[in-house]
Amino acid sequence: MARETDWLTIESLALHWSVVKLPVSIIRQAEHLPPEVCGGAVSIGNFDGVHRGHARIITRLIERARDVGGPAVVLTFEPHPARLLRPEAVPPPLTWVERKAELLAELGVDRVIALPTNIELLSLTARQFFDRIIAGELRARALVEGPNFYFGHNREGDVQVLRSFASQAAMTVDVVPPMDAGGAMISSSRIRESIAEGDVDAARAMLTAPYRIRGLVTHGAGRGRSLGFPTANLDGIDTLLPAHGVYAGVARLAGGSWATAVNLGPNPTFGEHATKVEAHLVGRDEPLYGEVLEIDFLSRLRSIRTFDNAVALQQQVASDIEAAVLVASKQ
Repeated sequence: MARETDWLTIESLALHWSVVKLPVSIIRQAEHLPPEVCGGAVSIGNFDGVHRGHARIITRLIERARDVGGPAVVLTFEPHPARLLRPEAVPPPLTWVERKAELLAELGVDRVIALPTNIELLSLTARQFFDRIIAGELRARALVEGPNFYFGHNREGDVQVLRSFASQAAMTVDVVPPMDAGGAMISSSRIRESIAEGDVDAARAMLTAPYRIRGLVTHGAGRGRSLGFPTANLDGIDTLLPAHGVYAGVARLAGGSWATAVNLGPNPTFGEHATKVEAHLVGRDEPLYGEVLEIDFLSRLRSIRTFDNAVALQQQVASDIEAAVLVASKQ
């Protein structure tokens, strides 16, 4: 077990930054749009995770917005259209809509429109979607997309169809090539695979920010506190969970941020096999029940394993927390 002086050092290294969030304006309608979102450059897509490939698109979007003297607007969908069309085949998302908008704002986007997805919207042909939404409501003057862009009923419209429609409406169209990492294209699907395998380091190299989850702090068994390491137990997580393991992270509340060790998985030492998310916030001991907690995953420290007794587990947890603080201190 760590000596008392060791713990004083660890506590002093705990990160406690102020949470600074850019103002994010999310518009959740497709009709009667405010004038400040019209007449600019538009990019349409799901932008799940907001990765480096998306960032390349946003860079071009901002350039085109400046060229036409209008806003840089991202139009996305909430929920993902596949949740209505193929709910059984839809993987967990990487971001919730507010987080997505926050990340896009950090990249310089002026406005995010999250269109409410319904059958009427999904029934629009490519021509109807272009005329009603892009040309009609948004009065777009420039469009920026990736090469795999599709729109309209049954994805009947592609970038060539978009170019044709845009040319008739005197709009410019930029198709931004994808970005590679490690010899393969960066995509939300590839990032999802890395996270599902627990490789949050690889995912982080492709994302524009560390992978983040959120959940409601609920009551647990209280074993962490009995071992000297109180934990916040998260429930109601609505995005993809990384693979079982122990992770270094940063926990975020309205009042600040703390270096965090996260145990994600069962607790086999005590015969518990249900998957749980337990976070020890270094330097934060107050109960957090009922709070919404967000956690950034920085690096995977080790796998879940069974210990011979509570003392051995306590020693390992102390080591995990020290490692988590050191990882967080390098951010």
